Amino acid sequence: MVLSISGLGSQLSLNLIDSTKDRQIETMKSEAEHARLADAFRERIGSITSVEQLTDDFEVYSFVMKAYDLEDQIFGRAMMERILTSDADDDDSLLNNLSNANFDDLHEALGFNTEGVPSTQDFNSTLWQDEIVDKYFETTFRLEYNEMNETVGTTLEFREKLGEIDTWYNVLADAELGEFFRTALGLPESMGLLDVDQQVSIFENKYDLTLLNDPDEVQSLETRYVAISDVLNPPSAASNSIVQLVSGATGQFVPITIDIPSLNFSSASLYRF
Repeated sequence: MVLSISGLGSQLSLNLIDSTKDRQIETMKSEAEHARLADAFRERIGSITSVEQLTDDFEVYSFVMKAYDLEDQIFGRAMMERILTSDADDDDSLLNNLSNANFDDLHEALGFNTEGVPSTQDFNSTLWQDEIVDKYFETTFRLEYNEMNETVGTTLEFREKLGEIDTWYNVLADAELGEFFRTALGLPESMGLLDVDQQVSIFENKYDLTLLNDPDEVQSLETRYVAISDVLNPPSAASNSIVQLVSGATGQFVPITIDIPSLNFSSASLYRF
């Protein structure tokens, strides 16, 4: 369970998340259901020696799938076995003909070869297990916020995947990243209907991805996305005066009341960069 941001503007929500994230995740790790799943993963993943054994252990398999934001694909076990045993170097393999970059990330993380045997990862490695568990909690954290505010969720995903963006093809392989950049750069949503190469050409003429090496530029891009997105898709107007903050020596979440002034933006002015 994460802090409620219901009714808050996206930028204020992100500020709150930034100041409390570490303690929120620590609290999430101590919650019974999450702790049980993480323990089960650590206890049993090391004994798995084939892709079939992984998909047969529903609890461990589900944990890994959730870590890579593929929960909606859990029941497609036969397809996942084909994906996980795909040859990443074969352009015609199933893996290389899927548009969701999360499949690539999962394939690389598990390291099964085409025979369905782990070949590039040691499942008994504590360091490797820690990476998967951390990924699970990061993804769960982001998705819970995405349910409350999609602008916040997309911004958190942008931050999470920023280091993986080398080309516009990386961006277009992720629906949320594509939406982030279209919005931040003032491009129409209908652009997503174009051929991928056409979209890449438009993005290349609009923005230089090497600018993402500058933290100030990243912050500016994020601020533009949040401001425009909140005008186009205003956060639900629940109570905008209650914010839960972490405070006190006990480490408990303590609710406090703050006043948040209303801000009025002109939709047109947000596109003048």
